Amino acid sequence: MPRVALATYDPRTGPSKDRDLPVLVRALRDAGAEAEAVPWDDESADWAAFDLVLIRSTWDYSWRAAEFTAWAEKCGQVTRIANPVDVVRWNADKRYLGDLAAAGVPVVPTRYLAPGQNPGQTLGVDDLPGDREFVVKPVFGAGARFAARYTPGERETAVAQVARMHAEGLTAMVQPYLTRIDVSGERALQFFGGRLLHASRKRAVLSPGTAYDADKVAHPDLEPWTPTAAELAVAERALAAVPDTPELLYARVDLVDGEDGAPRVMELELVEPNLFLWLHPTSLPTVVDAILDAAAATG
Repeated sequence: MPRVALATYDPRTGPSKDRDLPVLVRALRDAGAEAEAVPWDDESADWAAFDLVLIRSTWDYSWRAAEFTAWAEKCGQVTRIANPVDVVRWNADKRYLGDLAAAGVPVVPTRYLAPGQNPGQTLGVDDLPGDREFVVKPVFGAGARFAARYTPGERETAVAQVARMHAEGLTAMVQPYLTRIDVSGERALQFFGGRLLHASRKRAVLSPGTAYDADKVAHPDLEPWTPTAAELAVAERALAAVPDTPELLYARVDLVDGEDGAPRVMELELVEPNLFLWLHPTSLPTVVDAILDAAAATG
């Protein structure tokens, strides 16, 4: 009987935001596995006792990225972890978009502003786009944390955001705001066990005037989506460009349309993507089978 740990976060006194977690635990148990949800930072957890540690909803990791990657490395030394540690380390830092772009994958154009990148120089309004709307967010982030959309007239506010991020040791990303997202939305193509599982679409997350440190709805108006051939092609190119072509148990490719209407990668989620099984309940058996196969392949 395989033993599977579904790594999650500790919601402390509140309910978990992972709607899929109890459903997935129950389905794995019904299929004959010993499955349990375990907070990734539970110091009492015996990760070596599991055949597979499946990273699911470790949704506080971006605040503690170094600690999280150290935990993943520790797990990888004593059991199988999915996705693999090297993938977690690479994908946790959104500078991976530069790697994808270098491999020829169409991505949202991105500029990075690291703390101390230009010693003695202070970021000013002229260092940010003055001819279009743009987005500022951190390289370690999830759920639109520390992300905001700005007009050229709001560059002073954006400079203040970057300054605060730098003070906290965070590297900032600056991207053009691709306005087609307000019409066509953002599409999430979900892969599991190496094949397309399902796809979803949501409307734009960042509204004009919303402060970067305000709470945001991460998946507004989420709905099922049938991906186009162009979307599938871009998603597959992105997955093929992951360094060292690792075995990925799961992946989510988030796409938006560029100004030319062609899909571009906004994010490649290989660490802890929401699976949206509550929206796609018929995908549950496929996910369970793939997890059991991965657990059985341990060793």
